[in-house]
Amino acid sequence: MSAPFLIGENMTGGYGAADILHDCTIAVDRGEIAVIVGPNGAGKSTAMKAVFGMLNLRKGAVRLDGEDIGHLTPQQRVVAGMGFVPQTANVFTLMTVQENLEMGAFIRTDDISTTMEEVFELFPILREKRRQAAGELSGGQRQQVAVGRALMTKPKALMLDEPTAGVSPIVMDELFDRIIDVAKTGIPILMVEQNARQALAIADRGYVLVQGANAHTDTGEALLADPEVRRSFLGG
Repeated sequence: MSAPFLIGENMTGGYGAADILHDCTIAVDRGEIAVIVGPNGAGKSTAMKAVFGMLNLRKGAVRLDGEDIGHLTPQQRVVAGMGFVPQTANVFTLMTVQENLEMGAFIRTDDISTTMEEVFELFPILREKRRQAAGELSGGQRQQVAVGRALMTKPKALMLDEPTAGVSPIVMDELFDRIIDVAKTGIPILMVEQNARQALAIADRGYVLVQGANAHTDTGEALLADPEVRRSFLGG
């Protein structure tokens, strides 16, 4: 069996002397959606940031398409093919939607017009609002700008930290639909989500973390059906 396209394997580490992650493994393959869920303080966002190189690991490895990228900075990982959308401060509010997308393509030297058209097809509202300042958009529309900007790098893998935080249930459903569309293009998506039940419903893989360690790992469907997971993390 071949290794996953993107994997953070046996990760142990944190921001200072104390470890937040304990032998944690998360992975996603081409065209898959992998979701990290768990209680507050479980280390969900920390695990994703570790994969992106935003904290030091004492143990473990991060590999992208078979290559060890553990020595690369976050900026170098973007060049290597990782797209990352943080939960907050993820758009340039004073720039227009189109300028935000153009900023996303900063590492490219080729023609970006085809990719921008693909983003507009994926998020039609952004075409309509392309000349509007991103700060004037709704929360859900800003999230679409943030994801679209990450896609402008033509990433090999896309990571989303709480993409539906602070949006209405209707907007959440719409964002999840668009995330599914992105995965259908073959891009692996690794996502941290507080809306665990809804996220697992669209997940090919699910990781339940507790205190920085893997508590449950299975398909999204299997985790939703697991009585212990339902009782402990999904409200019964």
